[in-house]
Amino acid sequence: MSATKQWSITVDIDELEDTTLAHVSLTTPGGQDVTGVGQAQRNPLDPSVPEIGDELAVARALRNLAERLLHTTEKDIEGATGESAHLHR
Repeated sequence: MSATKQWSITVDIDELEDTTLAHVSLTTPGGQDVTGVGQAQRNPLDPSVPEIGDELAVARALRNLAERLLHTTEKDIEGATGESAHLHR
């Protein structure tokens, strides 16, 4: 059986002076909310290019989200099998 599924991720970006903070979130089809956070700090000697801070903060937030989703998956496997699970990173 094949299936096509689509998950949506929400990305919120806040900028305050030289700091950019990104929050990403998704809700799995099973109803679990998973979030990730990432931050970028501009070196005061570097030129101000907000897009670069956005990219870095979002990349870090997505990496954090991925790690949290892997952890959620491990817990789901443990709940389904009754055995300890550790997924390769």
